Amino acid sequence: MATKSLIIRTEVDRAKIAHNCRANKRHRIKAGDVRLSVRNGRSWVRYCRACADQILERDIKKLRELQAFEPVDHPSPD
Repeated sequence: MATKSLIIRTEVDRAKIAHNCRANKRHRIKAGDVRLSVRNGRSWVRYCRACADQILERDIKKLRELQAFEPVDHPSPD
């Protein structure tokens, strides 16, 4: 059985051309800047360093919560 991953395909690379960050269009990624690229179907979604840091911190927190392996109690529908 193949081992599955919760992490989708991601990589850190350098921008070849200038473009806007996907999370915040006011954040401009210049050619040569380091960015986070995340696979989205057949294309890539790219984030600036500031937005990538926020995404990574949030996801690391989620993974640590999963690692605790504590069940989530959902309220029963009344």
